[in-house]
Parts: sequence; structure tokens; C-alpha cells
Amino acid sequence: MATTVIRNADLVIAWDASEQQHVYLTDAEVAYRDGQITFVGRGYDGPADEVIDGKGMMVMPGLVNIHCHPSSEPMNKGLIDEIGSPGLYNSSLYEYMPIFRADAEAVPSCVRVALSELLLSGVTTVADLSMAHPGWLDLLGESGMRVCIAPMFRSARWSTKNGHTVEYAWDEAAGEKSMAEAFSLIERAEQHPSGRLFGMVVPAQIDTCSETLLRESFQEAAKRNLSWQIHAAQSVHEFHEITRRSGFTPIGWLDSMDLLSERSIIGHGIFLDDHPRTKWHTENDLDRLAATGTTVAHCPTVFARRGIAMRSFGRYRKRGVNMGVGTDTYPHNMLDELRLVSYLARTQSEDPRSLTSTDLFDAATIGGAKALNRDDIGRLAPGCRADFVMVDVTHPQMRPARDPMRSLIYAAGDRAIRSVHIDGQAVVRDGKVLTMDYEGAAAHLDEAQKRIVARAPQQDWAHRPVDKISPPTFRWA
Repeated sequence: MATTVIRNADLVIAWDASEQQHVYLTDAEVAYRDGQITFVGRGYDGPADEVIDGKGMMVMPGLVNIHCHPSSEPMNKGLIDEIGSPGLYNSSLYEYMPIFRADAEAVPSCVRVALSELLLSGVTTVADLSMAHPGWLDLLGESGMRVCIAPMFRSARWSTKNGHTVEYAWDEAAGEKSMAEAFSLIERAEQHPSGRLFGMVVPAQIDTCSETLLRESFQEAAKRNLSWQIHAAQSVHEFHEITRRSGFTPIGWLDSMDLLSERSIIGHGIFLDDHPRTKWHTENDLDRLAATGTTVAHCPTVFARRGIAMRSFGRYRKRGVNMGVGTDTYPHNMLDELRLVSYLARTQSEDPRSLTSTDLFDAATIGGAKALNRDDIGRLAPGCRADFVMVDVTHPQMRPARDPMRSLIYAAGDRAIRSVHIDGQAVVRDGKVLTMDYEGAAAHLDEAQKRIVARAPQQDWAHRPVDKISPPTFRWA
């Protein structure tokens, strides 16, 4: 087993185990062997079969994305950027997203585009929340990424026939069958020859799952020591639907069933009982999340497009909620997402000191790792996986470089990323993805979208032409 050493790095974001926090370490070295870090610090004097020059570079841990939909979201670019249903509190979930779903031929290109964008923005671990599709595991293995495969299952499908009422078609037997298939897929993922796939249990949405399915899936997740994630508190409609069914808020209902815990992740978790748009007669939801150790997967972009925002990231953090970050929608750019997390948190709280860059980076690394029950990712320390990103601190947009992490998040973004390594293997070099054909997948997706657009009016309840549903920025002359 050869040892690789990154020598003379201008900066390493190292893990201080005694303080349980990231620290800036200048003029440092990182050594790794067989995909595992063996040294982080100064004065390395061990074996060095291969040397990487770290001059002009900041070495940081790979980012951990805990909520992503690679098999579908890239198809929506240019279609649902500015639309939501006025009769459903401006959510796009129920009326518009179903009519633009990628077909089987387009799904592999969707996945390659999304994962390529994630790699280029420094993500080394991602939770892929998708419906099962052919070749899924091998496609993820091809990417070179560390992937938490999260096959979604549910008891009901939603639809709308008028744009203001959501209907649910229930088939609990189908939900049970899909759950069993999901566990089988997770078992196969854990045996995949890449060695980088692991699993998560995901009943898809709180309003599409029966109480039985929720309880059984959680029990099985606990039995297998897997994380458990559900979309909840993600729309005003869902909030009212769950209060109508149960008398509890979405978070309150989950808590009443003992489904909030340190293994639980709430996808979005925006509409709590004290949110201004859903003001309820209690104000307990945030305390419930904190007291149970539940994680919230925060994905601001998809909601900000529709005028919706969490109130607010810093408030959740200060109350003690473990926060992670995901890219629920395109662009799958984690650094862009972190920047938006910061801006929205400060405006929604009306407090520019409501969170710091430390909070942001922690959520995108150790917060996400904790949610996925991993202590070997999201930090650079001996014994951790050699998942790291090399950032060019001499890039003009990184300068002045008094605080390189702030320069990366608020200015340079993915433009300053030079290479990405997972298990010590380069998957991005000089701004190019090495494991997948990003450009080819994007070109194929462009053609696929034309096919999806052509059939969209037949999928729409009102059979509207796409240019009426989603008017172009300018008239086509």
C-alpha cells in the first residue's frame, strides 16, 4: 500500500479532536494510505511513495450533502425556476413537478449531470433520495463518490385536478412492497464492489405515508443502525393536511409516534408551529427537534425561488438542532447553497450576527456526517477517509485571503476548486470531472428535455402548453 503525502500546503483545514472543531493549520502536510488519512500536521517524516505539491493550496475536507435528488432535478432547469401554484401556497410540488419528470432514458444523464456538479463544488459524500431505477448502483459507483443510497417509498401518490386541491391515491400494500424492495437495494449497495455505497431509510413524504409504514420503517432503520429521513414541514399545504388528519403539526405528529431521534433527518423542516405562515396554537416544534437530537436537512434554493424561507437557520442552531445542508434542486452547487443559507438566515432573522461561516462549514461537514452516522468523513484527521478538496488560494477571487473560507463561500465558490479526492483517488482535476462525461450527459439531457416538454401538456390536469405554464424570459421572435 503506497503512501501519498501532500507537502507544503499553504493551509489545511484540520480537525482538532480535543476541541471538536475545524482549525486553520498553515504550512502543513497530509498523508494517506489505502484511502485513509494517516497524518495531518507539520513535520511529517514517514514514508512518501507519491508527493503532491500543496503550495498555493488550501486542503479542506470534502463536503457532505445530506439531501439531493439527482435522478430528477436536472430536468427541471428552465421549466420550474419561477413557477408555483398560487392555490397551493406557491409550492411547485403538486401541480408542476410531476409533469416534467425525467423518463427512463433521461435518468442516467440527470444523475451524471447532478453528481458532476456536486463534485465540482467540493462534495465528496451525497445522500441520493431517488425512486429506484435500473442501473442505479453501478451509476453511483461510476461517479467515484461516497453515496448514501436512499430509495424512497410511500403509501400514496398525490395529484391535483384543479391547482388548489391535493388528492391522495392510497395503496398501502404497494408501500409495504416498495419498502421491502428499498431494504433489499440498500443491502446490495452495501455489498457494491466500489466499497463507497451505504444506505438510508426514506419514507418519502409525511403526507404520503401511512402511520404503519412510518413506524415499521423507523423500527427497521433502528434494527439495521441506519439513518432515517422524511420530507416533512416542507409546504403550507402539507402542514394543514397533517393537522387536519392528526391534530398535530407535522413535527408534532412525528414526535407523538417517537419518530424523532438522533438517527432522524427532517427534509426541510421549514413550517414549524411558530412559522408566520402556519402559526399554530403551540410553539413546541423547535424544542422537539433539539431535545430529540433530530437533524434538519436545509436546502434553501428550491424554496427561495418561490418566496419561501426557513425562520431561520441560526435560530435552529442556537436552540441546539443539528443542521445539515443539501442541494434539493439545480444547480447542484454546494458552495452556492452555503452562500444562500447565510444570506437568507440573516435576512429572515433580521440579525446579521445570527450565524457565522463556522456554522455554515460545520453544517456542510460534521453536521452532515453526524446525520449519516459517520465519524470518518467531514473532517481531516488520522483514521478518517481521505476525502478532501484542494482549493487554489492564489485564485484572484480568493484574494485578499485573510480568511480563506469566507473568500471561498462568499466570493470564489467552485471557481477556485482545483481537485477533489475520494478515498485518496482524484475524481476532479483542474476543474474537470474525471469519472463521468459531464458535457456529454448535459447534451443528452438537453435533447431529453425537448421530449419531456412535448408530452407535458398531456400530463397537466388543464392540458396547458408549456409556454403558458412556464413563459419564457423573452418572446421567441
